[in-house]
Amino acid sequence: MRSAFPRIATWVVAFVVGAVYGLAGTIAHAYRLGWFPLGLVLAIIGSAALLAAVRLLTSDRWAGLAAGVGMILATLVFSGRGPGGSVIVPQTDLAVIWTFAVPILVAVAVAWPTRPATPAASAGPGSN
Repeated sequence: MRSAFPRIATWVVAFVVGAVYGLAGTIAHAYRLGWFPLGLVLAIIGSAALLAAVRLLTSDRWAGLAAGVGMILATLVFSGRGPGGSVIVPQTDLAVIWTFAVPILVAVAVAWPTRPATPAASAGPGSN
């Protein structure tokens, strides 16, 4: 039986990285280049890429969920009113899109089916 420590460490790292992406997306989503919402597009693409990478590289739904929970918590914490009454993210149309996009991305990434192992990969080297 394998040790649980590496798996739990992966979840912790995924959570922290997800929180960093959630924070960066929450702050940068409002950037517009003229009429084009460049910050929102880049935040969604970056978050989707992170979630896909975590799922594909670890083959672990729980690691993907940990990254997603980090993103969602960072978005929620930094979207609200701070203790001094300041607001980091004003409530705009882009903020609403970002707020809904994050949980949708997480749900898709976690619910995505796991790729079945190929027979050649599961047989191992020299099993002929």
